[in-house]
Amino acid sequence: MMMNQLALMRREVWEHRSIWVTPSAVAMVVTLLTLAMFVAASKFGDITDMAIIGASSVGDHERRMALLATLLGYTSVFLIAMWILTIFYCLDTLYSERKDKSILFWRSLPITDAETVISKLLTAMLLIPLVTFAAVAASHLVNLVLISLWINSEGGSPGTLIWGSVPLFDTWLALLVVLLAVPLWISPLLGWFLFVSAWTKRNPFLTAFLPLAVLPILEYVILRSHLLWDAITARLSMQSMPLFSINPDLIFDDKSFRNLRLEDLSLLKLLDISKLLSSLELWIGLIVCGLFATAAIYIRRYRDDS
Repeated sequence: MMMNQLALMRREVWEHRSIWVTPSAVAMVVTLLTLAMFVAASKFGDITDMAIIGASSVGDHERRMALLATLLGYTSVFLIAMWILTIFYCLDTLYSERKDKSILFWRSLPITDAETVISKLLTAMLLIPLVTFAAVAASHLVNLVLISLWINSEGGSPGTLIWGSVPLFDTWLALLVVLLAVPLWISPLLGWFLFVSAWTKRNPFLTAFLPLAVLPILEYVILRSHLLWDAITARLSMQSMPLFSINPDLIFDDKSFRNLRLEDLSLLKLLDISKLLSSLELWIGLIVCGLFATAAIYIRRYRDDS
């Protein structure tokens, strides 16, 4: 079973090149923007020199916070790209194999429909986040090296300004937890998208999102309530995910920042994995995802598009 899943997930990478092309393209764009920043900064030589001198004289807290903000700025672009990639992958993966008739070939192999659908769900919830994490980590390293080379060319000390203060591994571990937690939190939507991909005959994007827009409107018009809308927006919002031990914005608050010790300036300490895993909303969402995935398996097994 495990070997079959690994082989099927490898198949997904072969058939859906966007799984690795998208984060690679984002990494290239981020790197080009960093290089463009160097070109722009070269036009302000005196100001740049003063900025480097000022950064050398500030404390470790300020340098660590500045580098943390830089890493988060790079990472936010990858998170948006992963979100979009996961949605389009789930909507396309079962639909495209019927559209190009490749489902006839895969049905001729000793692989069950359940194994196929589960592999696609695991690709969306596990493989895409891991590929995104690898791209983010590589992008962080490449851009920090480029920044170090630029600082060194300007007469600064990369060891002091960058590598002595950057919270690299802490940020990576926190990012890995978030990247794996987000698909778990939005699992009901991922299950719904897979179901639509297996069921619809045309335009899976419109078929998936039209009910998500129309049903909350009908609920409000008929019942004067907005429970469905609140449930959808709660799943789409990372802030509602029960993962953060405190409000992440507090770490960027000036008053709170002054009271933090250097060792407390950690993204990983903002996360509470036990809080997420003990959340009733998470397990209800996983059950809903499982029901939609089961329906997708049933449709794939008994639907005849040949």
